[in-house]
Amino acid sequence: MQVTTMAEMAARGETPEVLFWVGCSGSFDQRAQKITKAFVTILNKVGVKYAILGKEEMCTGDPARRAGNEFLFQMMAYQNIQVLNGYEIKKIVTACPHCFNIFKNEYPALGGNYEVIHHATFLQQLIDEGRIVVPEGGAYKGKKITYHDSCYLGRANDIYEAPRKVLEALDAALIEMKRCRSNGLCCGAGGAQMFKEEENGTTRINIERADEALATGAQVIASACPFCNTMLTDGVKNREKENYVEVLDIAELVASYL
Repeated sequence: MQVTTMAEMAARGETPEVLFWVGCSGSFDQRAQKITKAFVTILNKVGVKYAILGKEEMCTGDPARRAGNEFLFQMMAYQNIQVLNGYEIKKIVTACPHCFNIFKNEYPALGGNYEVIHHATFLQQLIDEGRIVVPEGGAYKGKKITYHDSCYLGRANDIYEAPRKVLEALDAALIEMKRCRSNGLCCGAGGAQMFKEEENGTTRINIERADEALATGAQVIASACPFCNTMLTDGVKNREKENYVEVLDIAELVASYL
């Protein structure tokens, strides 16, 4: 895929409409790379002028801070802020709620002030502006879809409507889980839990959450976070339902129409 880096754009004396922050998961995880490609497909199709940092992009430091390594977090954050401010970046869009939250709420204290948009909100804006037109009778028309609220998107930043409006635009039948919105259950990956063994208990959180999603009878479990996607996919596989239920990011659902 042809994706322009900030260095290439700056060399031409141009500035992007948005900087797409890919994130570690979207860069290195094979499953999450598909979400990145789907989002880039959308940006290319609708003609958004964007760029990525490429090899200049570091981890935001979110997992380090959540795990308690404040020194490592600040080291990473200051390096990112130096790069972003060097390119005079004003607007960042990211498909990862962890990156979104830390840029929006925690980077300003270190001198990183940007307009930060999560891709759920960005996709909703593109649909509202008529830049994304979903044709009638698409692949997901009438299909039962349940949406899992990411903790960092929902409870931390009060973004509940945008992803649902995107799904409604696909003409799908949205079925809510019993625990949803501000009462939603964590997938089990947040707060650096993704990278450590869980404590003793009777059920893994991601399996309990996958069971709640499967109980709705939905054919598709939609998420807007690469971490949630991984955890829910593992939960669905644990129940041997992967041949019947898809776990997809909202960007993948939208891209399938373009």
